[in-house]
Amino acid sequence: MAPRRSREKRRALAEAAFERLEAANPEPKGELQSVNPFTLLVAVVLSAQATDAGVNKATKPLFAVADTAQKMAALGEEGLAERIRTIGLYRSKARHVIALSKTLVERYGGEVPRDREALEALPGVGRKTANVVLSMAFGEPTLAVDTHVFRVANRLGIAPGKTPREVEDELMKVVPERFLSHAHHWLILHGRYVCMARKPACPVCVLRDLCPYEPKTGAA
Repeated sequence: MAPRRSREKRRALAEAAFERLEAANPEPKGELQSVNPFTLLVAVVLSAQATDAGVNKATKPLFAVADTAQKMAALGEEGLAERIRTIGLYRSKARHVIALSKTLVERYGGEVPRDREALEALPGVGRKTANVVLSMAFGEPTLAVDTHVFRVANRLGIAPGKTPREVEDELMKVVPERFLSHAHHWLILHGRYVCMARKPACPVCVLRDLCPYEPKTGAA
């Protein structure tokens, strides 16, 4: 973990970092495939402890037949489980998705609520999932913290914290507002393809000279 800096210095560092990430990738996109807020919610729930590519492989045919809460609920647990067998923990995930689909139908007319408390009350939905949906589906200024975001924020030193919530709270205080809509994706993609857990690709990192993380890998 990088040495702790003042919030003012971390805010300046965050601005510099996101300016570079924006220059390298002006319109970052999430890799989970979805067609509406409901399918986004389902995809994020299914992505826990699974790769986006693996989830997409299963959800493409799934969403072709069940792209609404009503259609998903009608599949039932067994029907859904058969369609997501290739995804880890598929039985418990099928149970959660069917339960949340039924809740959406019963309480919200099948629509995904634009409300954090309501989202987090759904089966299988935690703060990270709620943040992804609020940000991507509704454009709310939130920042979901997964393992990649947590790692990059700590290594770079812009939002040090011991828990995802600590990192999220710090990020919301230091990330300039103009970057918030894409910050989640920039950090995820950077962590997934450059700042990897075991062997970060420091030689090709656009943030190398800003980053206090040691030891850096490879030659400059």
